[in-house]
Amino acid sequence: MTLRPAAFALALAIALGANALGGCARPETQQAAITPVEITAGTACELDGMLLADYPGPKAQIHYADSDRPAFFCDTVELFSTLLAGEQVRAVRAVYVQDMGQADWNEPKGHWIDARTASYVLGSKREGSMGPTIASFANRTDADAFAKEYGGRVLGFADIKPDMVDLRGGALHDSQM
Repeated sequence: MTLRPAAFALALAIALGANALGGCARPETQQAAITPVEITAGTACELDGMLLADYPGPKAQIHYADSDRPAFFCDTVELFSTLLAGEQVRAVRAVYVQDMGQADWNEPKGHWIDARTASYVLGSKREGSMGPTIASFANRTDADAFAKEYGGRVLGFADIKPDMVDLRGGALHDSQM
C-alpha cells in the first residue's frame, strides 16, 4: 500500500501518538523514555556520510523501532525528506532536532527537542550543511525573531510538505562527496 505524502504525515503522527499512549494501557510493555543521543566527532549522516560536527546549522536524529541507535542527519531538510518520503515504512519511535534558539549555529551541540513540537523557519538566509536549511526552535518566539532577522516563514512540523524539502539542490548534486 502506498500512502500519499499528506496521508503518510498523518499516519506518522498517529503512529507516534499511539506509541506514546500504547504503554499506558499495559504497564509491562512500557519502555524507558527515548532520549536524544549527543553528536560526537565521528557521528556521520545517515544519507551522505558527512560528519555532523564539521558543519553549521541544525542537526536531527530519528529513533526507529527496529534499531537501538538513532539515524543522524546533518541537516533538517534531509530529516524531513526522509520522513516525508513515500517509501518511508520504518516505524518511528522519536524524532529530535536542535533548538537553534539555544545552540550555536556554527557549531551546534546539544539542545535537542522533540521535532513534533518545534517551530521551524523555512526560507531564511542562514545555511546549514547542505545549503538552504530549515531552522528549528523550541518556541515560536525564537522562531519569529530568527525569521525577522534572517527572513523566511515560520511553520509547524505538520506544515512542512514534501515539495519544501527537495534534496536535488544539495546532497544529490554535491560532487565533492
